[in-house]
Amino acid sequence: MKQWLQFHHYAIQVTLRRLLQAPSSFLTNVAVIALALVLPLMGASILISVQPVAQHVSADPSITIFMKPDASLAISESLTKSIQDSKDPLILDVRLVDKTQAADALRSNEAWRQALEALPNNPLPHAITVTLAADDAVSRTAELFATEWRQKEGVQFVQLDSLWVKRLEALLRLVRIGLTLVTLIIALVVLAAVFNTVRMQALSQRDEIAVARLVGATESFVRRPFLYQGGLTCGLGATIAVGLTALALNPLNTAISDLSRTYDTLFALHLPSGLALFVYLIAAIALGCFSARWSVTRHTRF
Repeated sequence: MKQWLQFHHYAIQVTLRRLLQAPSSFLTNVAVIALALVLPLMGASILISVQPVAQHVSADPSITIFMKPDASLAISESLTKSIQDSKDPLILDVRLVDKTQAADALRSNEAWRQALEALPNNPLPHAITVTLAADDAVSRTAELFATEWRQKEGVQFVQLDSLWVKRLEALLRLVRIGLTLVTLIIALVVLAAVFNTVRMQALSQRDEIAVARLVGATESFVRRPFLYQGGLTCGLGATIAVGLTALALNPLNTAISDLSRTYDTLFALHLPSGLALFVYLIAAIALGCFSARWSVTRHTRF
């Protein structure tokens, strides 16, 4: 165990000495990797912040059938019963909203009470709310139902509700796939950057590595400083990327806050959780170590 720690201590010393010999190259690589790693982290922050919007709103699409103002309650009940009796598996629930009950509910709100009291009659129509099963063809299904029910007696208007939630979820899936592709591309960029840096370092240390092998150095002993170099470069780059993302979110949140106030709501972008950032950092270090090992294995065979 003591010998193992000594080997790693020596590898760290060699790594730091090599980095101090060419600090500009090291810092340039760290900056490039940090800027590259900001993109997936920023995308993840946006996805994590927007995801609750779709989760807290019911994803079950619904159709609201508004009856004509002069349509009787009997006609509305008849239409409600006919929809229920259809036993269509795509129809989850059918509910009739009596216009008298709707008006009473509005009168309980102080903001609407005075307006309703000023009107001679109840302006609200009877309404029927139909909740549909969410599936991939929900938009087409809702359109077919709406077209059919518009032809029914006493119906004035049919409104498709909650379909925007499905569109939002589809958009989030698209963004998630795009973010995955961007992350893979950036991983390849980081892989190439570390690979090339370690390759150049290995070639410049060609004579030193050859002498070490002549005196009995193992392959692990030769590779270990390069692994530390790759891990340190990517780990420092990922840490800087987290800081840059946090700084970038501040002006974005200021602008978003001004916009969200106009809609009487609060919304802000935030970084992923501490555990997610820790996994992100470990993944970056692992990627750097893998790239360094690959490079030093290929370019120290002499």
